[in-house]
Amino acid sequence: MRISLAAVTTRTSAVRVIGIAAVALVAGGVVAGCGSSSSSASGGGSISPVTVRLGYLTNITHATALVGVHNGIFAKDLGSGATLKTETFNAGPDEVTALFSSALDAAYIGPGPAINAWQKSQGQAIRIISGAASGGASLVVQKRITSVADLKGKTLATPQLGNTQDVALRYFLLQHGLTTDTEGGGDVHIKPQTNSITVQEFKSGQIDGGWLPEPYASELAQEGGTRLVDERSLWPGGQFATTLLVARTAFLRQHPDAVAKLLQGQVDANEYIKKQPAAAQAAANGELAALTGKGLNAKVLSAAFSQITFTNDPIGSSVQTGAEHAEKVGLLQPVDLNGIFDLGPLKKVLAADGQPTVSS
Repeated sequence: MRISLAAVTTRTSAVRVIGIAAVALVAGGVVAGCGSSSSSASGGGSISPVTVRLGYLTNITHATALVGVHNGIFAKDLGSGATLKTETFNAGPDEVTALFSSALDAAYIGPGPAINAWQKSQGQAIRIISGAASGGASLVVQKRITSVADLKGKTLATPQLGNTQDVALRYFLLQHGLTTDTEGGGDVHIKPQTNSITVQEFKSGQIDGGWLPEPYASELAQEGGTRLVDERSLWPGGQFATTLLVARTAFLRQHPDAVAKLLQGQVDANEYIKKQPAAAQAAANGELAALTGKGLNAKVLSAAFSQITFTNDPIGSSVQTGAEHAEKVGLLQPVDLNGIFDLGPLKKVLAADGQPTVSS
């Protein structure tokens, strides 16, 4: 089954239907006055059967979703009382559009789009309910570029205007005295576009590089590019949120049991990646091949995974810092993130599994 969203530009748009329960689409928009406490796990009961519509990107930074879907981990944890439907996207801002229209109930998304969704809805539409991945983003450039100063006058790609890597690139350039604007002007010309197109334009020499998530950064490196900046080098301890799991606030309140089971799938998928890395890489690649018609070669796949730490911790301090960076580059108005995290349900899942807790 395929779902077409007019506002979505995807590398490959694919919908998977998993489970045996009847479909019961639950409309739910923005819920006013919802706080950030963990009360979501105890208020109200889940209506069964329920459909959980999950979005994610065809990136290795979203391997939690790729592995969880491919290996049936989410389907198993959701059980017979829920049906999982998935939709893939090129970048997080398109997922936000789908969340706002209630076409998605939850999404794996970068902190930049999550913060934008929070601000645009005045803190009502979404909550961050888990981390998923840290790291896995780099600035890869043509070999002739050997320093940051060499970037002046060059054209660099990002996945989408305002997405996490787009903000990271603009802030990095600002810190080095190089200007940008949203129209592609300034000292460095930024060209937001679909990641697969970026790979092709890099190969043909049409662009000079890109600040990209994995596996696209490693694909550019395989095409002769130089990893000028590994984003991990810019963060304390090399830790920063790349992928988060968010849920629509309305769905979180209406279906706490389904959300808890989705979070169990999140935790189980990350545990599988940790304990069986080779099998997890194969599963992620198998899902990419099913979604896009082409998997990654072994060298790129291994390099991409080596850049990422899969963690349930949302690394809240980096989310706050990312918001400050977006403000400084003019892509975000000042925003209060108090209440954006609802980690109570995740903490219960982690406690039941005997795993370390997390905090915002």
